[in-house]
Amino acid sequence: MDVRLRLANNLRALRTRRGLSQEAFAFEVGLHRTYISDLERGARNPTIVVVDRLAIALEVTPGELLDA
Repeated sequence: MDVRLRLANNLRALRTRRGLSQEAFAFEVGLHRTYISDLERGARNPTIVVVDRLAIALEVTPGELLDA
């Protein structure tokens, strides 16, 4: 599976498990809601810095966001 799709699936699953909307999560991470939406659809290539910010907000390692 493409790494963007792995990130998309993991990001969506972890965010919803925490009970956060895209808007609430985006606010917490300091990103725009549409950017989170694009990430969850696999439409964007985030930088490693963004992956790290997402992981910190979700309380996981960056590797967990990218694992299958």
